[in-house]
Amino acid sequence: MTESTLTKLLAALIQIDSTNPSLIAGGVGEAPIAQFVEDWLTRRGIEVELDQAAAGRPSVVARVRGQGGGRALLLNAHLDTVGTANMPDALTPRIQDGRMYGRGSYDMKSGLAACLLALLDAQSANLRGDVILTAVADEEHASIGTSSVLRRLSADAAIVTEPTSLKLCVAHKGFTWHQIKTFGVAAHGSRPDLGSDAVAQMGRVLGKLEALQTELERRPAHPLLGHASVHASTIAGGQELSSYPAECILNLERRTLPGETAEAVSAEWEGILAELSNSPDFKAEHRLLLARSAFSVPGDAPIVQILETQAAQVLGHVPEQIGLSFWMDSALIAGAGIPTVIFGPHGGGAHSAAEWVDLESVEQCRAILSGVVRAFCG
Repeated sequence: MTESTLTKLLAALIQIDSTNPSLIAGGVGEAPIAQFVEDWLTRRGIEVELDQAAAGRPSVVARVRGQGGGRALLLNAHLDTVGTANMPDALTPRIQDGRMYGRGSYDMKSGLAACLLALLDAQSANLRGDVILTAVADEEHASIGTSSVLRRLSADAAIVTEPTSLKLCVAHKGFTWHQIKTFGVAAHGSRPDLGSDAVAQMGRVLGKLEALQTELERRPAHPLLGHASVHASTIAGGQELSSYPAECILNLERRTLPGETAEAVSAEWEGILAELSNSPDFKAEHRLLLARSAFSVPGDAPIVQILETQAAQVLGHVPEQIGLSFWMDSALIAGAGIPTVIFGPHGGGAHSAAEWVDLESVEQCRAILSGVVRAFCG
């Protein structure tokens, strides 16, 4: 498989608008690119079907079946991208100095292209185990694609091909989103005897939030991820200048480490509010909005060791094991009981106006994935 074949495939993928409609109103969604991938695989004799997580939100599930008695490997990439505002010629791929520019080039149609070609390589590898590709919808928002396909399939290990600069990502942070509402009593601004200020009450919560961040920085750090963190994201309250505000709403995010649970983090906030409630004029409620678990896989897990060995053969050195601060679908796959590692090409500009991927690294990624397929499934 030549580099020009990979370059043409990646360019074709970039040209297809797959903006996530849950992020950008009027976004095209994944249907056009899913159809392209389905057609590409079908023409090459690879078993493929679409999984509809929601109306107009398909994921592609493809499989090269082995002869039996081997381990199954799952390759995962996402179809959707963020929007293209302030990005001239976002869907017109451009090559300069060995880099391909365009929306999705780095995050993560390059990983998808490497998976597609690795799947093609698997056809002639005489494998015992199956190789499965899930090219999923909605990773950039709520991950409904991966959640849906995991209800219908499993595997002995998985590789998520998010970009890692050809390093092995074996851990990433999770997050929880929380809403805290403080309550006051609405009254005319001239009547402090009747009113109670919900915004001022939230000030006490913000003080506790700052104290919690300090405490998190004092806790033992994860060797690859560092410390957990918390921050205030949005806040709103009050009606007008001449009134006491009846309520104030704070939305906050807590970034979590492997081993921290949503239940424990929620209990942390319930405890903070209970402490503040010792003041007779303080009233608040807490709600957990969303939770995504942190991810980790042992560095000596078989899939990690096989990937490390194959990468060393292609790259000429043993790649570094790293952790990343942002969340990925890998946590869902690992949560389904599938040992998972993250590995993808080199580039930059994710979600920015100048997104690019190094084409040589994409070809190296494809070669490494094909080696792992042979070693793990053969």
